[in-house]
Amino acid sequence: MPVVLQPTGRSGKQKSPQEKLDRFWKKFTTEAPGKATAVIPQNKTTSKTSLGRTNILSSSGTTTTKSYEEAAAICRAKVEKIVRECRRINQKYRDPHFDLEFDLKMNRRDCLDPLDNAVMPKDNEQRFLFSPKAVKSVGEIFDEPTFYIDGPTANDVRQGRDGDCWLMAALCTLSNKPGLIEKICVARDEAVGVYGFVFHRDGEWISEIIDDKLYLTKPDYDEVNLERIMWEDRDRVNSEETYRKTYQANSGALYFAQCEHPNETWLPLLEKAYAKAHGDYAAIEGGFTGEGIEDLTGGVTSGLFTTDILDKEYFWKEELMKVNEQFLFGCSTGVWGRGWGERKGIMELHAYSVMRAVEMDGERLVLLKNPWGKGEWNGAWSDGSKEWTPEWLKRLNHRFGDDGAFWISYEDLLRKYQAFDRTRLFGPDWKVTSIWTTLSVPWMLEYHDTKFAFTLTKPGPVVLVLSQLDDRYFRGLEGQYRFELSFRLHKAGEEDYVVRSQTTYRMNRSVNVELELEAGEYHVLVKIDATRDNSVLAAEDVVRANAKEKREKLIRIGLAYDVAHSKGKIVESPEEKVAREGYEKWKRDKEKKELKERIMKDRARSHYIQVKRLAKNRKAMEKRRAKQKAREEKARAEEERLLGSGAMGNVRRRERSPGKESRQR
Repeated sequence: MPVVLQPTGRSGKQKSPQEKLDRFWKKFTTEAPGKATAVIPQNKTTSKTSLGRTNILSSSGTTTTKSYEEAAAICRAKVEKIVRECRRINQKYRDPHFDLEFDLKMNRRDCLDPLDNAVMPKDNEQRFLFSPKAVKSVGEIFDEPTFYIDGPTANDVRQGRDGDCWLMAALCTLSNKPGLIEKICVARDEAVGVYGFVFHRDGEWISEIIDDKLYLTKPDYDEVNLERIMWEDRDRVNSEETYRKTYQANSGALYFAQCEHPNETWLPLLEKAYAKAHGDYAAIEGGFTGEGIEDLTGGVTSGLFTTDILDKEYFWKEELMKVNEQFLFGCSTGVWGRGWGERKGIMELHAYSVMRAVEMDGERLVLLKNPWGKGEWNGAWSDGSKEWTPEWLKRLNHRFGDDGAFWISYEDLLRKYQAFDRTRLFGPDWKVTSIWTTLSVPWMLEYHDTKFAFTLTKPGPVVLVLSQLDDRYFRGLEGQYRFELSFRLHKAGEEDYVVRSQTTYRMNRSVNVELELEAGEYHVLVKIDATRDNSVLAAEDVVRANAKEKREKLIRIGLAYDVAHSKGKIVESPEEKVAREGYEKWKRDKEKKELKERIMKDRARSHYIQVKRLAKNRKAMEKRRAKQKAREEKARAEEERLLGSGAMGNVRRRERSPGKESRQR
């Protein structure tokens, strides 16, 4: 609603333009800025997590693999403990925090849907994105379940009913570099049914443990009712087993992602662990391939629009030709959301993986992979096109077939795809150092007073990353604001900047710059733009709405929220605590003193007004008495004058006989 400014004051005069503006900004700016940093009461887990961190930037840094090794060790220890527990009580593992079967049978949908933070209620079609019909364990679904069959490959990937093509494309891309996917699943016991995965989140690796239960497309035999009657209408040896083999057996029965091989299981289990890490399956609906690769590798992704490529020759030779070595690439369509459907087999609003790039006999060709496992480009160099010869098929080791893998020329790639996600991979020779802080976002879009500083002892390549918390991990509690990040790098003491980050229109989780720097001291200036969306609820309103009905769900998502926001908390030293408490006491004393002075001033002013009012009333009373006295004296003088002239007798006579006087008239 617009702010309406009315004239105020006793005079009723219209305020000046400057006064109107001052009043507007006073109303516009909240008196209690900021956001909640903890939504779960008495969260000991978060407190322990924050106490274990430091806000001092390490000068030497640590290797990029240290965080992974620590998370992997923790994950293995958790799995081993669960295995010992389950074998002791002779039970398979059932995940109490992400129990798909209980969630489906009780129709709670906590594993499927996020916390609802829409201002207006959604209809059922929008609210319930997914409708799996059954849940079974791996041993009940697959005839011969095997985690890997000939290793994880891009040909294994088949996207399910979740809109996570970006994650599937990221996995296809990772499969090009042996060992990357294997590093994600660090521990498992298939007999017990427990699996441990690690993912990269907010600058560090985390572990996630799941059981082996998965969603199915078709309901159980005992729940199909009419269809069961039809199955039993014919004379079968075992109608229930025939139904299971038809509808609930092997990869084709899964509701979400599935491997191409009927008995391979790594993909649906990895997707489940990723969904659990983010809260539910809906949380991984929609995203960017580059962010998915970051989460699975710990790399850093740069987004690049095709139309912004300055030197296409350099991009081919120094970027794409190094795919699967220093970099991983994804590409996508429909960046601006104005197209739909397909164009020569390429789907709009869809992510693809860059598998290979080759240059032979003057031809520059790129192998792409559709994570759907089907749907291919049908232009030049597509399956069956005139460009293919037996020699080319042999040289590129390509086979025709609608498996989602297809070749496209470099020129057509740049014409048909609008954006690339390039992820740099880091080996053990790279070191990383980071620090988190909390910043206020002013209304004016300008560089913040708080800045980051670092020192290089020797020249070399540097990747600078400015990131914010990944709110995908606490969907529903992310709040109303979207933050856009940018930064500028300065050499210490110099006004002119060395480089600045590029504007991001798609991935806003982080921005980065990769460059060669000389030894010296540098400062990073930060700019944050905030945009408010009033169609969603603030975190505190979501907590209030779900505290009673969705307690378990709120606890799970709230813990992810609290752990994330604990990164910006500063752990005080004893000296800092003494200084803070001293300052707070001084501030309280100052406020008390100011309050006392204000009260005394108000009392003095009130006493002055009261005394002045009494004096005024006394003066008015004296004035009235003086007037009354003057009138009385005037009447007395007039009476004496009349008595002296002899007229008083007539007056008295008239007073004594008013009736006679009336008769005389």
